[in-house]
Amino acid sequence: MNNKKNQVNKKKAIVIVGTTASGKTALAVDLACKFNGEVVSADSRQVYKHMDIGTGKDLAEYTIKSEIGNRKSEITIPYHLIDVVHPNVPFDLAKWLDGAKLALKDICAREKLPVIAGGTGLYVQALVDGFNLSSQGEDKELRLELEKKNKEELFNMLLDLDEKFANKLNNSERNNKRRLIRYIEINKQGEMIKDNGLKKNNEYEYLIIGIEWPREIIKERIHKRLIDRLEKEDMVGEVVRLHDEEKVSWKRLESFGLEYKFIAQYLQKKFTYDEMVEKLDIASGQYAKRQMTWLRRWEKQGTKIFWINNKEEAQDMVKDFVHCLDKNKEKC
Repeated sequence: MNNKKNQVNKKKAIVIVGTTASGKTALAVDLACKFNGEVVSADSRQVYKHMDIGTGKDLAEYTIKSEIGNRKSEITIPYHLIDVVHPNVPFDLAKWLDGAKLALKDICAREKLPVIAGGTGLYVQALVDGFNLSSQGEDKELRLELEKKNKEELFNMLLDLDEKFANKLNNSERNNKRRLIRYIEINKQGEMIKDNGLKKNNEYEYLIIGIEWPREIIKERIHKRLIDRLEKEDMVGEVVRLHDEEKVSWKRLESFGLEYKFIAQYLQKKFTYDEMVEKLDIASGQYAKRQMTWLRRWEKQGTKIFWINNKEEAQDMVKDFVHCLDKNKEKC
């Protein structure tokens, strides 16, 4: 009886997950428009200013054009945790989590619906599962120490810190140096709360919606988006500006991975343009696979994800979840 009462008193929040190029932003904006919401980005790279094309911010999607009779109008959906810091400023999970909690509190205080959307699985899971991180700032000495180690040394270090958690990692995670460093930082800064579901220390009830497409379709969407960003949106130019105008080093650009890594290497003449496109296309596909692996593992830990591939199904789920009428339907 008490558990049901606690659930009723919890604030509602929507979470949109899925692989890269699956359409998370478009769905998040659509749901925010229809249910009086605001979008919270859960992307480890969208927090950086001047990194728009490569991170897929798609800011134009937050403005929705509508026409009722002869009247035309535009609706701009507010967003949070996008363009927060300069690319040269460190920004980690703990900082994102603090920002996300503040954003949710602010959105709910104005009686709006938070819609969290992003492809960084660690960020989403940290928020939903209630990871308890210390509020201390980044440990620069620890980061420098960890960067010097190879992935085998990092994994063994994580084993010493939390053997049970380390043994649950899949091969992709065990071989991902950046992710291992994050796990070690989390462990040293605080404690991962492993139980799932509605927790006593979590004041929100989350509806987690996953966008799922067949692998062949995702592969096609990734390739088309890559070519569009290179040929129509000048993604190479963005990396050039980051290096020349914003003084972001090649090493720092490469640390952001994917688009920034391969374009930075191309600009340093480490391989040709065609080789860069091929390598980036393959790496993006591999990244999508890792994202889905993360989400499936999260499910195995007890998290319920409702998988869909059309926005109408998502709209019905959200309507039932928030128990409200679609008052904004005419606008969207």
